[in-house]
Amino acid sequence: MNNLGGLAERKAANYMRKKGYDLIEHNYNTRFGEIDLIFEYNDMIIFTEVKARNENSIALPREFVDSKKQERIIAAASLFISQHKITQQVRFDVIEVYLENYQIKCIKHLENAFTL
Repeated sequence: MNNLGGLAERKAANYMRKKGYDLIEHNYNTRFGEIDLIFEYNDMIIFTEVKARNENSIALPREFVDSKKQERIIAAASLFISQHKITQQVRFDVIEVYLENYQIKCIKHLENAFTL
């Protein structure tokens, strides 16, 4: 992960903590792929992909979470659910981090960005 991606993930995690989410895993790696952040909130497990882009990017950050990326996240989440015997409801979110001159300008949290 590059430094900008790491910064975006840390800022996203802090943003979510301020909203009352409890971070339970950061950079959960599996053979299927990685999940950036995993939170618990209101008895729900939230698998979260963080995408950072400069303001003048050709596409919105969420557009980089395509169907193949979603499949990898879902496969990794399934493994996490199995390993941790998760019984709560799960949700898949995307956090968009907008940058300007390599500084974070704003963060947008997209709940239920995709489903199983």
